[in-house]
Amino acid sequence: MYNTILTSLNDGIFTITINRPEKLNALNRDVIGELAAAIVEIDTNPDVKAAIITGAGPKAFVAGADISEFTVLNGESGRKLAQKGQDLVFTPIEQGAKPIVAAVNGFALGGGCELAMACHFRVAASNAKFGQPEVNLGLIPGYGGTQRLTQLIGKGKAMELMMTGGMIDANEALRLGLVNYVTEPEELLPKVHELLAQIITKAPLAIEKIIELVNIAAVGSLDGLEKEVDAFGALFETEDMKEGANAFLEKRKPVFKGR
Repeated sequence: MYNTILTSLNDGIFTITINRPEKLNALNRDVIGELAAAIVEIDTNPDVKAAIITGAGPKAFVAGADISEFTVLNGESGRKLAQKGQDLVFTPIEQGAKPIVAAVNGFALGGGCELAMACHFRVAASNAKFGQPEVNLGLIPGYGGTQRLTQLIGKGKAMELMMTGGMIDANEALRLGLVNYVTEPEELLPKVHELLAQIITKAPLAIEKIIELVNIAAVGSLDGLEKEVDAFGALFETEDMKEGANAFLEKRKPVFKGR
């Protein structure tokens, strides 16, 4: 079905592997288009409960954009490139109702770092490297990097990384809060599967609301507390809430159905 990505579905977890290892999995128009289709598949397939995004090969998650496509762009086409990526891939990942985790297996630079940051959280292999080196091309991040990196690691360090174009390793990313865990490369996907296997046992509608409300908090919205109250109340109307409460009182594991 796809030419630049691989997909698989096992035990409710949908894995997307960007499959251009000879180009260090760089993002080009084809990858963006196929990622967009895969994100729709995540959203619309009821058998998919959660997803992983990773890269093929041992070297790179995504080592950036395919710079060969930049040479023909002007101001308007450059703007459209960024807008299309944000609208079709990066924002839908961030705002999707199902958990999507980045398994960062190597270089995550430029658009690759932005792709990882759009996911709901990140797990990195010990050989991972992160950075936003667009300044070296006379550019800035265009797929949300200026916003998400600042939200995740703070203004000062985000300024430094984007203005110097420097990289940080996995342990520094962990210290800064950019990633949740660091593993050895062979343990990366098992760790992400372990986390998602736990998450998908929880109530899907509650997970959806957590994603929505944490995203609201991340952008500093003034009505986040009001929206939390509304969502809290709305969940009392769900079958899952009744199942969760009854299971707790009956000392058994709940069986959530997303209703």
